[in-house]
Amino acid sequence: MFSRMALIICSECDTLQDKPVLLPGTIAQCGCCGAKLCASRAGGIDAPLALMAGSLLLYLMANLLPLLTLEIQGFSQTTTITGAAFALFRQDMEALAVVVWLTSVVFPGLIISGSVYVLLTLRFSLNLPARRRLLLIISLIQPWGMMDVFMLGMLVALVKLSGTADVVFGPGMAAFAALVVVFPMATSSLDIRELWNRMDTAI
Repeated sequence: MFSRMALIICSECDTLQDKPVLLPGTIAQCGCCGAKLCASRAGGIDAPLALMAGSLLLYLMANLLPLLTLEIQGFSQTTTITGAAFALFRQDMEALAVVVWLTSVVFPGLIISGSVYVLLTLRFSLNLPARRRLLLIISLIQPWGMMDVFMLGMLVALVKLSGTADVVFGPGMAAFAALVVVFPMATSSLDIRELWNRMDTAI
């Protein structure tokens, strides 16, 4: 099923053993404790690459296009995701504004663009610089991509504003809503350990 090369340490029992090169759709288990050592998804890296590329397109649309417009007594205000975070900053909620901006704009942007970069280098066997550093950054900040939390908070705020203002959703909102669905699919398809293994065995 697979040929043996190099070594791998079990994350559960720390047993050092041969690292297998798996066929697509197979997994390797620790010979000592039975824990999962590594896996090779059936779709290889094509599936996560397609999902991440789609996420990148939606991310750009969600951040560049108008998110929504508030109309209050003839006054109209259009905003984007970054604009919403900046509005919190102007309301003397600096810490919250920074957290919202980092978790809904900066970290997801780094995860998506960095993943596309890494996956492209592996897909086309390109030994481009910084891909190891990018993969390390992705693995560290992946839990902090919380666009779904931002979406939930924004919907709660809009419900409260619905009695005093007219809310007009922009194209950025549609892109953002789609991104909230596609982004978790993309991250769940991304096996960081498999990418490290592919990097280690790449020529």
